[in-house]
Amino acid sequence: MPLETPARIVSELTSRGYNADREAVTLLAGADDPDAALDAAVERASDDVLKLSSDHVEAVLAEFERADDTPTSSGNESGNESVTETGSPEETKGVPRSEENGRNRDTDGDVGESVTDVSRPDESVRDPDFDARSLEIDGDVTGESTGTGEYEDFVSVFRDRFKRLSKQLRSRVNARPTSAVRKMPGGGDTAIVGMVSDIRSTASGHWLIELEDTSGTYPCLVMKDREFADAVDELLHDEVIAVEGTLSDDNDDGDGILFVDSLYFPDVPRTYKPSTADRHVQAALISDVHVGSQEFMADAWSRFADWLHTEEAEHVEYLLVAGDMVEGVGVYPNQDEELDIVDIYDQYEQFSEYLKEVPGDLEILMIPGNHDAVRLAEPQPGFDEELRDIMSVHDARISGNPSTVTVEGVDILMYHGVSLDEVIAELPDEKASYDDPHKAMYQLLKKRHVAPQFGGKTRLAPEEKDYLVMDSVPDVFHTGHVHKLGWGKYHNVLAVNSGCWQEQTAFQKSVNIDPDAGFAPILDLDTLDMTVRQFS
Repeated sequence: MPLETPARIVSELTSRGYNADREAVTLLAGADDPDAALDAAVERASDDVLKLSSDHVEAVLAEFERADDTPTSSGNESGNESVTETGSPEETKGVPRSEENGRNRDTDGDVGESVTDVSRPDESVRDPDFDARSLEIDGDVTGESTGTGEYEDFVSVFRDRFKRLSKQLRSRVNARPTSAVRKMPGGGDTAIVGMVSDIRSTASGHWLIELEDTSGTYPCLVMKDREFADAVDELLHDEVIAVEGTLSDDNDDGDGILFVDSLYFPDVPRTYKPSTADRHVQAALISDVHVGSQEFMADAWSRFADWLHTEEAEHVEYLLVAGDMVEGVGVYPNQDEELDIVDIYDQYEQFSEYLKEVPGDLEILMIPGNHDAVRLAEPQPGFDEELRDIMSVHDARISGNPSTVTVEGVDILMYHGVSLDEVIAELPDEKASYDDPHKAMYQLLKKRHVAPQFGGKTRLAPEEKDYLVMDSVPDVFHTGHVHKLGWGKYHNVLAVNSGCWQEQTAFQKSVNIDPDAGFAPILDLDTLDMTVRQFS
C-alpha cells in the first residue's frame, strides 16, 4: 500500500533504522510514487548515514524524473520490497471516569471533558499543518548556568528573586524599606514587601512573621482572629509577600512590630485571560515515562503511540514531556533491585526506541526530571550532547527544567515538579495533597515561584538570576514527578499534573504512593479544554 502521509513515511523509515529531515519527509510524501521513492532513498543512502537529508531525497526524485518515474538499476531492482499495512486493531472505548475518582474538577473552574478509557483505535490518516506550527522556548538555563556555589551566588539569586517578585507586589501596596519603617513614629500605617525569613506562633496562638528585604528585617504579627489568618498556613520560607498594617506605639523606640491588617501574595490576577491558538490543534502532555524500570508500562505506551497515528488524534501535533524519561540509577534506596535496564545510557537508548513509535510528524519537547542524568539542583540544564544525540529521534527538542514553551501563542510553563513534595509536606491537606496535585500547583502559581523554599528537600542552585520565578502568568502549568493525575483551573490558568507510565514500585508502596499510570492529557490549544485518555 502506498505511503500516503508523512506519518506513514516516518514510521517506515524508523522501522528500517533511519530518520529524516522534515523537508525530506515532505518531499517523499509528495512524490508520484512515495513507496518507490522511499525504497530508492534508503537504497541510495550511504552506509554510514542514519538520517536522510532533503538534498539526498531531491537527488533521488530528480533521478526518478529522468527515468520517467521508474527507478533505475541502482535502486530496488526486484521491486518486491513494499510496505504493508497491518490490520486495524479493534477500538474499545470506556465511559468517562467519575468526578469522585478522576480528580478532574475543582471549585475554580470547569476543565473540559472527563477521562476516556482507550484501547487501540483504528488507524487513519494524519495530515498536520506544518506551516501553522510554532514553538518557542523561554527561561532555559541550558548553557547559561553561572553558579559556582560561592556565597555571592546565593546573595545574587535571592536579590534577583526579591527584586522581581517585589516589583509585582509594589503595584498593589505603598511599601517602605524595613530600615525606614523602624524610624517611623508609632501608631502609623505602613506596608512592607519582604521575603519570609521566619514563621512562628506566639503563646497566645497568634502568628509572628519575620520579613526581610535588602535593608533588614521586621516583625509582623497576624492575630489569630483575623479573617485572613488561615493564609499563614500557606506561607513557605523564602517566598516574597506584602503586608499592610499599623505600627505599635513603641515603634520609634526600636522595639516595634507591625500589626497586620492585610496580606498579599504576588498571585495570578483573578481577571487573567489566557491566550489561545488560532486554529484547532492539540498537545499531549505527559511525564514520568521511567523507561528502565521493571514497572515501565510498555504495552500502555504502545497503545498511546498507536492512538497517536489514528484519525482521532489527527489534531495532536505536539508532545510535551515534563521529565523523567528514564528510571535512572541510584535515585532511591535499593533501586537496583527494581531495574530492568541497569546502565543509564542503555535506558536512554531504549527510551529512544519507544519514542520512535509515536508519529514522526509530532513536534516533541522534553525537559529533565530528578531521575534523569542531569544535575539534581534546580534549575536543571537540558541534557548533554551525548544524551541529546541518543534522544534525537524525530528531531525532538530539549530544554531545561523549568522552561516556558510558547506553542502557537499559548504559554505553557513546564516544570518537573520536585518542589510539590515540599509544598504538600508543609501545607494542610485541604490546600495541598498527593490526591489533588493540582492544588499544590495552585500554591506555586499564587507564590509566582516554582520552588520558593530554600534548604529543604528541593535542591536549588545559586545563579545570577532566579530561573524559578514566574515573571509572567502562564496560560498552562504542566508538571509531573508525583505520579498522580490531577488538573483544574486557578484564576483561569490551567494546572495539569499528568501522572506517569510506571506501575507501583516496591519503593512507592513502602511510602504509600499509588500512582495514576498510563494516562495522557490531551489539551485543545484553541480553547484550553482538556480530555484525559487512559491507555492502561
